[in-house]
Amino acid sequence: MNALTRSATAYWQSSIGKKLIVAVTGILMVLFLAGHLTGNLLIFAGREAFNDYAQLLHEAGHGALIWVARVGLLVTVVLHVIATIQLTCQNRAARSETYQYKTVIQAKKSSRLMIWSGLTILAFIVFHILHFTVKITGGFSDMMDQAYHAATGESRHDAYGMVIAGFQNCSLNGIVVAFYIIAMTLLCSHLSHGVGSVFQTLGWRSKKSQDLIRKISLSYAYIIWAGFISVPLSIFFGLVK
Repeated sequence: MNALTRSATAYWQSSIGKKLIVAVTGILMVLFLAGHLTGNLLIFAGREAFNDYAQLLHEAGHGALIWVARVGLLVTVVLHVIATIQLTCQNRAARSETYQYKTVIQAKKSSRLMIWSGLTILAFIVFHILHFTVKITGGFSDMMDQAYHAATGESRHDAYGMVIAGFQNCSLNGIVVAFYIIAMTLLCSHLSHGVGSVFQTLGWRSKKSQDLIRKISLSYAYIIWAGFISVPLSIFFGLVK
């Protein structure tokens, strides 16, 4: 084991290192969610706008950047979840039985919720990639943008049609939409607490700013929640076709 590996291991094992990893990965996910939501909302602009966006993503860096982003997101979430779980376990081990007041018990419940919501979100990301990226659902891979082909003579994947087919009203998709909404609700519950924790870890929260930070955290969580669930619900109930 060389010096760099030893330093990285020591940093990971320290509580300060884990807190910073949780904070940095949290910031990365917050930024990703804002960008991803912006792209998703293009579904309301129609097939051409959404497929132009999807084509831009898949052609960036000759198709390599989209996979770098996907792998990076998975690594970020895994590190975030693992570091959070380990911090929670360390805090429980260090906490004396004589300090089990009501506020501490509430904090433990909050920590448990953060862990389970994080694991659910991780499972959802894996499912989401399998659903729309690996295209485990039959027929998604063969969907072509016919209007684009007629106008340009070239072929491209119909991402708009794929999303519509993935959420349109049927019994199986009802389960998918329900899982999507549950995952987004847990994600935003996680965000409403996590964004404030990032400010605290980085030393940006004080008594004067904590109310403002709490409002920012809640507002951001509500915007992300409403934006993301608006897509599957609008498609499932036939508002977007």
